[in-house]
Amino acid sequence: MSTATTTAPARPPKLVFSEIFSFAYDTFCSNKVRFMLTALGMVIGTASLILVVTIGLTGKQYVLNQIQSIGANLVYAEYEGGSQRNVTPDQLTIDDVHAVVEQVPGVAAASPVVPLDDRIPIGNGKERDVRILGVFPEYLDVRNLVIISGRFFDAQDEQAHNKVGVITQKLAETLYGTTDNAVGKVIKLSGLPFTIIGTFRERVNTFGQSEVIDNTMVIPYTVSRYFTDTATVKQIYFSATDPAMVIPVTEQIRKVIQSRHRAESVYNVTNLTELVSVAEKTANALTMVLLLVAAVVLLVSGIGIMNIMLATVSARIREIGIRKALGATNREIRFQFLSEAVFISVGGGLVGVVIGLAIPYSVRFITEYRLPISGISAIVAILVSSLVGIIFGTVPATRASKLDPVESLRYE
Repeated sequence: MSTATTTAPARPPKLVFSEIFSFAYDTFCSNKVRFMLTALGMVIGTASLILVVTIGLTGKQYVLNQIQSIGANLVYAEYEGGSQRNVTPDQLTIDDVHAVVEQVPGVAAASPVVPLDDRIPIGNGKERDVRILGVFPEYLDVRNLVIISGRFFDAQDEQAHNKVGVITQKLAETLYGTTDNAVGKVIKLSGLPFTIIGTFRERVNTFGQSEVIDNTMVIPYTVSRYFTDTATVKQIYFSATDPAMVIPVTEQIRKVIQSRHRAESVYNVTNLTELVSVAEKTANALTMVLLLVAAVVLLVSGIGIMNIMLATVSARIREIGIRKALGATNREIRFQFLSEAVFISVGGGLVGVVIGLAIPYSVRFITEYRLPISGISAIVAILVSSLVGIIFGTVPATRASKLDPVESLRYE
């Protein structure tokens, strides 16, 4: 006697990941224009994200380079006044320079600044105001100046009290047409002839906010004493041996100077590290603002992906019903539509990354500018585009998975 065995109808095999992604790709190919326009927002958003980071890094690098060109190791001191009124000014002196150099091991070089004002003849009976600065030969390196023509005076000129000087590029062009023509010319200061041995400029234009203005002539400190009867100086510039030593050297210089003067006297001893810190914070803040703009673009593109996927779900309701009738689970339907959303967002993100990286690389290739490029920004852009696809693709995918198969098959 034979017994009949009943077997349950075979369930279609579940979709594997490769099949789901393959189906998502086929769907993309069948609606290229619609999906490409949807992905365009993601392309712009990810490219903007990378370019914003590049712009922020470029701005920060430029500002820091400008500050460091003034003198990354620079420390300067000047007298601010006394804490009590009607007190005789306690100015800095040349002895303070020597004391700091001897007592502070982190100081590589130093120079006082003695400002003087004079008028020089420029022909046709006319005169021009000139600022005279009496400094040490080390002033060239401490202030990181650029010699355009000729040379800067040296220790021998200083010791021999040679009446020589260097003038700014602007003054040389005003008086003699070119910087080369200025070398060898003679300028009379208070009746004393000074030979111009070189022309210079600041490495970074401070627009007259430093002790150097357009009409400036720099002479040896020993010669500047001919025009003043005191050993006081306006400012003292120091150069630290290493950028890492700037802050401790600044504090040591302050202590040495204060110990040599009255307790109520106030001296401003500072450096450019605070300015560097402010510049970094400003550049970071600007980058964050621009990143928020890029985030808004990504948000808008994410909403566009959600809208197009909702429209896709509505257009494929009957298809969803057929798949459910054949045995597809809600999870498989949800993952299918979610993968399509991720495919759009990641595809647009990859194109945006290529564009975002291609622009700074093109600038590097075509010009001599070396824009900083952040590889991390490219990785973040890909992750963000994937996240946008997942977040904004979840709603359409969930809606598709919850459709009733019977009602879906009846949908026309």
